[in-house]
Amino acid sequence: MIQVIEEKKYWDDFISSFEESDLYHTFDYHSISKGEGRPILLKYCDGQVCIGLPLLVRKIPDTAFYDATSVYGYAGPLYKNISNSFDNRRFENELLEYFASNNIISVFSRLNPFLSLQHLVLKNIGDIEKKGPVVTIDLKKDIDIQRQEFGRRLKGQLNKVRRYCSVKKAANDREFQDFIEIYHENMDRVNAKPMYYFDDDYFKVLAKSNGFNTETLLAIHNESGEVIGASLFFYKNSIVHYHLSGTKSEYLHLMPTKLLIDEMRIKATNMGLSQFNLGGGLAGANDTLLQFKSSFSKDMTDFYVWKLIVKPKVYKKMIAESDKPNGVGFFPLYRYNGD
Repeated sequence: MIQVIEEKKYWDDFISSFEESDLYHTFDYHSISKGEGRPILLKYCDGQVCIGLPLLVRKIPDTAFYDATSVYGYAGPLYKNISNSFDNRRFENELLEYFASNNIISVFSRLNPFLSLQHLVLKNIGDIEKKGPVVTIDLKKDIDIQRQEFGRRLKGQLNKVRRYCSVKKAANDREFQDFIEIYHENMDRVNAKPMYYFDDDYFKVLAKSNGFNTETLLAIHNESGEVIGASLFFYKNSIVHYHLSGTKSEYLHLMPTKLLIDEMRIKATNMGLSQFNLGGGLAGANDTLLQFKSSFSKDMTDFYVWKLIVKPKVYKKMIAESDKPNGVGFFPLYRYNGD
């Protein structure tokens, strides 16, 4: 039977029972990323088998229905005591019954590329769709071996920026505010979508969470002492993620973000972490973001999303009533806003 967990203590206790989990599964990350959604953790246990599925449940305006989505990042189901022979049909029945009885008509979740059995947990429950690669650095390799795998151009760029800049960890509120201001300046410069803007409280709660660890690194211009770039990384268990960064416009030519990623790579290796996730690109034909990240590593892992339509008739009716265009690829399509 599906149980619903909404309280931090029980949520954290259940998450901690899994040998493999990521910060994107934590109560704290869901609380700061919830938007208009209600964070829930669905708990399913059958004998020794346990599955945990975190979601954000959203009311669909002007209807009696809801849908569910995931936080931005890499979530999907956690699992324990399952193998490649796992039969998920009992879990499927329980999950679909829960969604249907709670008027949830569709479910979307980004999956975690480091949890290899998520596809088995969700087999034949909706559709799993490949979206593109994420770039990873294997931190189990020696630090110098990791660097040998950098692109030749990147090595030269790092040598140059190290002559002009040094790196320090943000140690107080003023220095953390420097990061926030530089990040917002960066978003303005690239005309970022609204979803990439966050208020100050988001950053501050993120930095002070006890559900995972954050590391905010600042690039300091040696001559002026000015903070010219900043990046925020976070980690839980063995995986560190490159999350947010920014560079002051007048210092773009120095590319301090590359220095900050390299410093975090070295630090995370020395801490004994196993993987550094740089994330993916923009899925365009000329994906400069993916090119930037892949200059650090040629190791790539496929990234997938999960899509489930629980009530097909209601789903189709809502698309028709919302007058959304067909074939957009957005899910759920009735929430498409043209952006």
